[in-house]
Amino acid sequence: MSDLLLRVSNLKTVIGSGDSPVRVVDGLDLEIRRGETFTLLGESGCGKSMSALSIMRLLPMGGHIIDGTVELDGVDLLKLPEQEMRRVRGGRMAMIFQEPMTSLNPVMSVGKQIAESVQLHDNLRGAAITKRVVELLDDVGIPDPERRAQEYPHQLSGGMKQRVMIAMALAGRPELLIADEPTTALDVTIQAQVLELMGRLKREYGMAILQITHDLGVVAESSDHLAVMYAGQVVERASCRGFFNKPLHPYSQKLFDSLPTEQKRDRPLSVIKGTVPPLDSQFIGCRFADRCDHVFDRCRSEVPQWDLLSEGQGVRCHLYDQIDPKVGTLCLPTETVVEPCEQEKRDKPTLLSVSDLKVHFPIYKGLFKRTVGAVKAVDGLSLAIKEGRTLALVGESGCGKTTVGKAILQLIRPTAGSAKFDGDELTQLSRSALRTRRRDMQIIFQDPVSSMNPRMLVGDIVAEGMVAQSIGVDHADRQERVERLLEQVGLPVSAINRYPHEFSGGQRQRICIARALAVNPRLIICDEPTSALDVSVQAQILNLLKSLQSELGLSYLFITHNISVVAYLAHEVAVMYLGRIVEQGTVEEVLQTPAHPYTQALLSAVPVPDPERAKERIHLQGDMPSPAVPPVGCHFHPRCPQATDLCKQAYPDRVVLSDTHTVYCIHTER
Repeated sequence: MSDLLLRVSNLKTVIGSGDSPVRVVDGLDLEIRRGETFTLLGESGCGKSMSALSIMRLLPMGGHIIDGTVELDGVDLLKLPEQEMRRVRGGRMAMIFQEPMTSLNPVMSVGKQIAESVQLHDNLRGAAITKRVVELLDDVGIPDPERRAQEYPHQLSGGMKQRVMIAMALAGRPELLIADEPTTALDVTIQAQVLELMGRLKREYGMAILQITHDLGVVAESSDHLAVMYAGQVVERASCRGFFNKPLHPYSQKLFDSLPTEQKRDRPLSVIKGTVPPLDSQFIGCRFADRCDHVFDRCRSEVPQWDLLSEGQGVRCHLYDQIDPKVGTLCLPTETVVEPCEQEKRDKPTLLSVSDLKVHFPIYKGLFKRTVGAVKAVDGLSLAIKEGRTLALVGESGCGKTTVGKAILQLIRPTAGSAKFDGDELTQLSRSALRTRRRDMQIIFQDPVSSMNPRMLVGDIVAEGMVAQSIGVDHADRQERVERLLEQVGLPVSAINRYPHEFSGGQRQRICIARALAVNPRLIICDEPTSALDVSVQAQILNLLKSLQSELGLSYLFITHNISVVAYLAHEVAVMYLGRIVEQGTVEEVLQTPAHPYTQALLSAVPVPDPERAKERIHLQGDMPSPAVPPVGCHFHPRCPQATDLCKQAYPDRVVLSDTHTVYCIHTER
């Protein structure tokens, strides 16, 4: 049997017809061997997902393959009739998608949905199907599989839903598993579990994996070989170690330079100017030319050919022979920004002070809606933010981070506690006084699409807050201010007369930042503003937020689960678990010397973009408990690898490790 499982040659896929079809895949070549993980890497819009869908022959309406071959173990899938192709899909080849909730049927139990795949690919009936479903759920690490099989998708966590998708894919015992951004929407702890699960299943089932991602850390931890895609083409191909040791293409190098790290805190992140060109363009030269720092005349007039440098390593670039193989980079030095000394920053006055904040949502039951309990989303939280500083609030989904932000703004009225902004007790302000005070506090939401009215022009969206707060003399004055704001966040003035859907994800987030700045705020609550963005676009937003803080003296409460963003942007960090802060300190104290077992587990789960670096991972068992029934004693003890019987008796007291570093854990020494 040949070691080669999948060979894709000169694959070309277009959407639409006429003179300018969208060439979403334009001459794709790749080979995947049995038992290996091959990754397609690149920004959104580069053709990664469309390449996978083309291989599966699952193209959207109007899409069709115009050239190439897709050979699975020597059989050209493009020549198979649809009926035969259906046996291949889910059988020899299966796919899991980025968002499991949109792929699962909400009105069917997960067991029935897996059973459909089992019936399709196995000659089983009755109890044998049920047994196979339970086996699959057990294989993917879902506890109590018999009970979980009876539950519906909405009853499962994000990580469990992704495991169900993997179980469905495994039903046909595939030789090739295609995983399209399988961990993008997951917390770092769940992401680590899913990556380890896929690695284990790959070994046990002997299958190959085609992985699609834009996360360089995920690539480093899970890949054997990779290909970098840009504008429908592969521009670089290499082994994982070879790529991380010496990326050759200028686009690959820029992706590395865009990564936020603690070492880059004193300078702006490198950004890739512009955006991926539209794929209905008539390309004459190199597709990356308009965004490349090293472009020259030949790049704009001549299409670069594929140069095979060694077995398995190649690049599509006119510059490749000019790269110093010892250095392996063409990146230009970036400007250094000198920040104020640490003492000057610490001496700034406190802008926001939150003390013992509680947000409890009542649980009603019965015909008369009796209160039988409460969901303790936030349960006694305290924090403080100084002027011109950034406090990062980190933790898994469901721990209450977003609720904290909304409670501070009084978008959700707290059940108890204090929230003082510049000396004013926000919880005691009248509605009119609070409305006036809100001009000093704004929020940037995680999803810019759902936070903007699609029927409003961008100019009206940005000016909306000014109108509500009576800022500006007249319409012309506000219009002039909107133009300045758009320029300030790096958008053209012409954006005023366009709609949100006409912009990219990064540009829409810039619009939301301009809207927040429109009322001259002093504090901005950033709720996962970069979680859905490519690393290159994320770098642009982080640079913007940092420059605005330096220029305007803004304070940020930055809600995130991305530890690398915290290391680059934040001054202080608060780690949250089940409605409470379990550790707080400066970014150096928390990230370099974490004291709480939960913080240690979070940091150990962060994928590192270095395949040579061995990392000991702390495994957390199960999911976060329900905030409606928090565990007695320390809330973290059911999942804590260091837990003892003492942890079950009472919630731990606050332990002061330094003037700025505190932790809630009985195992921490002062």
